Order: sequence, then structure tokens, then C-alpha cells
Amino acid sequence: MTGEEAWYSTPVTNCILNVFLFYTAIALNIITIQALRKTSSLPRTLKTLLLSLAASDLAVGLLAHPVFVAHLIIQIRQNTSDDAYGTVFTSFSAFQNILLTCASLFGVVAITVDRFLAIHLHLRYQELVTHKRVIAVVTSIWVISAFLSLLLPAADLEWIPNRVPEIMFPAIDAVCFITTGFLHYKIYASVRHHTGHIQALQAQEEAQNRQMKNAVRLRKTTLATFYIYWLFLACYVPIFCVNLAELFCGETALIQHLWYYVRTIVLSNSSLNPLIYSWKMRHIRHAVIDILRSILPSRH
Repeated sequence: MTGEEAWYSTPVTNCILNVFLFYTAIALNIITIQALRKTSSLPRTLKTLLLSLAASDLAVGLLAHPVFVAHLIIQIRQNTSDDAYGTVFTSFSAFQNILLTCASLFGVVAITVDRFLAIHLHLRYQELVTHKRVIAVVTSIWVISAFLSLLLPAADLEWIPNRVPEIMFPAIDAVCFITTGFLHYKIYASVRHHTGHIQALQAQEEAQNRQMKNAVRLRKTTLATFYIYWLFLACYVPIFCVNLAELFCGETALIQHLWYYVRTIVLSNSSLNPLIYSWKMRHIRHAVIDILRSILPSRH
């Protein structure tokens, strides 16, 4: 395969993948949002954070996938003209990419912090982590994400040095990765401790059954967030590494090829998250099954 054929096959392959992921991201996240709304057993704080993450994943299906597919089609047709349409399209693409990426990134961090506080605050958790405060956090996540998404298009302005966004976004990613990694380590240690505590409670009288059930429920929801976190790492670390490589090595031909694939991997996270919810959270899984049964025709 020649270099020109390899360049052509890269956007074509990613275009096909993103067309498929476009449908799965929309369908799975609509069902997930409806299932989350129907699930009453989840804490309101965790449900609100999961709804925000699912909303950003749905927006990826509605906006990010179609825009990326359009960008790939332009590349395939080698339409690189610098007309007004191309400038507006590029600016909008950068805006919504950063907005949704930051919203998802900060959403995962918020879920991690929530589970960390639930494990370590115990009875004080409901007093300190209220639904109103979580709503404020979710609102702040979207406002901050919108602000950050304006920095890259604004990098052409004189008052923002060109390399500031290039350095800032990998730095934000690194801080989020380190923070969530440290908190998940602390959560893991606490979950192991709680597992031993649950086993001790099982040997005691029935009067402590309620405490044991609460501990089991907390452990299950916390373990479910582990899978969200590891999936998040698997999807976001590759593009983080490519961004670092571009920062230090420049925009080489290899990095251009890799960028298409790592961008598709990031966007695929929005289709995979709903599968994690249904797999690891029993009540959400049951709600999803009920929704599918009501949608799909039954066979007699």
C-alpha cells in the first residue's frame, strides 16, 4: 500500500466506524437516560451525575459524530479550501469537540469524587453532598467546559498565545487522570475494608441487616464506577498521548493518521458507557430491559 492509499484508507475507515457509532450512541444513551429516570434505587446525587454524563454522551451522538464524519468526508474529497464555510465549520467542530470532551472528562471526575465521599463520609455524606449542591456542580461542569471550548478558536487572537491551549488541555487531562487515579486507589482500599466489614456483619444478629444491606449497595455502585473509570482511561489516554507527541514532535504524517483513530476511540466511549451501566448496575439493567420490552414487538 502506497503512502497516498494509506492516507486515503484512514479517513474512509474512520468514517465508516463513526457512522455506526452515531446510531449506537444516540439509541443507547436515549434508553439509558430513560432507564436512569425510572430507577429509584440509585442515590439522587449519583443519578444526577450519571444523567449529566449520559447527556454529554447523547450530545456526542447528535453532534460530535456527524461533525467528525463531515470532516472526514471533506478530507476524503481533499476539499481544503480556506473559504468562509470551512472556517466556520472548523471553529464549530473545535468548539463542540472540546465542550463535550471536557463535559465527559469532568463528569467522570465528579462521579469519582462522589463515590469517594460516599465511602469516606459515611453518615455525613447525605448531609454534606446534597442534591442541590450536585446540581450546582453539574451546572459548573458545563459552564467551565463551554468556557474552555472557546479558548482554542480564540487562540488566533493576540491576547492569547498560540501554544497556550496546546499546553493547557494536556495539562488538564493529566490533572484529571492523576486525581481520579489517586481517588480510585483510595476507594479500592476502602472497598476491601468494607468487604471484610460486611463479612463480619453476616456473622452477627439480624438487627444489623439494614446496615449490611446499605454497605453492600454502596459497594456495588462504587465498583460499577470503577468500570466507568477504566473504560474512560482506555478511551482517553490514547488521544492524550497523541496530543503530547504532537506538542513535542510537531504535526507529523504519523500523528495525523493516529489522530483520526484516537478521536474515534474517544467518541466510542459514548456508545460503551451505556453498556457499562446496564452490565454493572442491576436496577438500571432491569429498567433497560423493561423499556426494550415495551418498544420491541412481543412474539406470541
